[in-house]
Amino acid sequence: MSHHSPVLRLALMSALSGLLLTACGEEPASEAPKQETTAPVPTAPPSGDDLIQAAIDTMTEANYRRHVETLSSDAFGGRAPGTKGEELTVAYLIDHFEEIGLEPANNGVYTQDVPLVGVEVVNDPELVISGSDGDVVLGYGPDQVIGTRRQVDSVALEDSELVFVGYGIHAPERDWNDYADIDVTGKTVVILVNDPGYATQDPALFNGNAMTYYGRWTYKYDEAARQGAAGAIIIHDTLPAAYGWATVENSWTGPQFNMELGDQGAALSALEGWITKDQARALMARAGQDLDALYEAAVQPGFRAVPLEGLTASASMELDIQRIVSQNVAGVIRGSEAPEEVFIYMAHWDHLGTDESLEGDQIYNGALDNASGTAALMEIARAYRALDQAPRRSVLFLALAAEEQGLLGSRFYASEPLFPLEDTVGGLNMDGMNNFGETRDITVVGLGMSDLDDYLAAAAAEQERFLEADREAEKGYYFRSDHFELAKEGVPMLYPNKGYDDREKGVAYGMEKANEYTEDHYHRVSDEYDLGWVVSGALEDMETFFRTGLEMANSDAWPNWKEGTEFRAKRDEQLADKD
Repeated sequence: MSHHSPVLRLALMSALSGLLLTACGEEPASEAPKQETTAPVPTAPPSGDDLIQAAIDTMTEANYRRHVETLSSDAFGGRAPGTKGEELTVAYLIDHFEEIGLEPANNGVYTQDVPLVGVEVVNDPELVISGSDGDVVLGYGPDQVIGTRRQVDSVALEDSELVFVGYGIHAPERDWNDYADIDVTGKTVVILVNDPGYATQDPALFNGNAMTYYGRWTYKYDEAARQGAAGAIIIHDTLPAAYGWATVENSWTGPQFNMELGDQGAALSALEGWITKDQARALMARAGQDLDALYEAAVQPGFRAVPLEGLTASASMELDIQRIVSQNVAGVIRGSEAPEEVFIYMAHWDHLGTDESLEGDQIYNGALDNASGTAALMEIARAYRALDQAPRRSVLFLALAAEEQGLLGSRFYASEPLFPLEDTVGGLNMDGMNNFGETRDITVVGLGMSDLDDYLAAAAAEQERFLEADREAEKGYYFRSDHFELAKEGVPMLYPNKGYDDREKGVAYGMEKANEYTEDHYHRVSDEYDLGWVVSGALEDMETFFRTGLEMANSDAWPNWKEGTEFRAKRDEQLADKD
């Protein structure tokens, strides 16, 4: 990527306003010494492509690194909602939105309050599995992590019968019901992670290797509650879960935030949690079952739940309830012709905070996840402000709260949008930028789902790059970041991610770096900024994302989801109402 000097960038901007500058950026020709023999020849105004490139060049490596290093520093304490780290982060974002020249997007202010309720288990609860052979106690942390979304002072599960419900899926459109012919009211269901398609790799079963929403733990807990279960326990399995047990321990302990629930969550299962695969195997054996055989049975159409005869579960949880108001941060560039229509760039600013129970390093700095995406958000906003004029449509830059707590900032925005969702033409989410080098490809999580792919592909082609489907589709990334909350409401959303095909070292190297991050740093205190990061790939991606949104913002087109996509019907309704 070429980089013009600041002087030349200023010259290019001024030229579009009608000032004629010399090619080398000297004083205007009208003030230059008169030539005796030759009349001055004004330089032609720069082309649109030159102005766009000049705007792109304002996104610098120095700025990007400074943002990442600052946001992920120990001083910000891991950026957890409701902490001093949030205050510092929000102030930093507002300062830079003001410096860039973005307009406050929420009635004159940059922030949108997001009321949250935090529920923290404070008594290290044991999970007791009782049977004819006595009690087996599963320890909190090494054997199980249990919690609740109920917003009360304590919950208890007492001698709740255990039932294995396979993948815990009720999908009428797929003729699949793991809860058929059984009443689990008051019982505790034991569930496999992911879905049958991943387990079989059969493309005709669910989505084959690519996880569906039915494979997500959020769906499984919600479905268990709809079925009346008192408890819902997922069996952890590293490959289909896409993360190790350490991630469960780190992510599901400490304060767990949710929106304020009108009934204090009474409709939810009292207990929700995870157990290790080893403990699940032992549990099944006590009921006369073989876990491997149950895995095989659960992928078969027509599977029926298996009561774990003679076994019950008990647990008692003491809870600390805290109510906080977190904040989304939003700045906007108003459109020149259709300001009511908007394209959104988003990134979540939060991470996991500080855990004082840890020995040694206690801060989850969240450098890649997601100081990097937040830094990209600010730099792309800077590029838009460097354009000679605003795009046709408005462009919203949205830094979201509480993503790590279950996409809560984006869920709140989807319920209380600053621009109506029917006027939101689409969006692009950045969650974890490239830190290892330039790539020939751009991964698109959910490639083929919406018309926005075409805009991203055209922008990538400017760099002689191509789009690649998610190489880790089994991990269900499309359902694990903020864009999903708007997608569920019908808004076409892009979730591009770093590529894998490193320009110098190839695909194997890119995969190695991705796996290294997931295994060693994802949701761990070691996710820290390193001067050794190679950020040229991040800058290259930022250029692509800028061009993609700019084309959409200057268009009058309304992208839609592809036929057969689960979000198409809602978007069709929005567009019909608009017509």
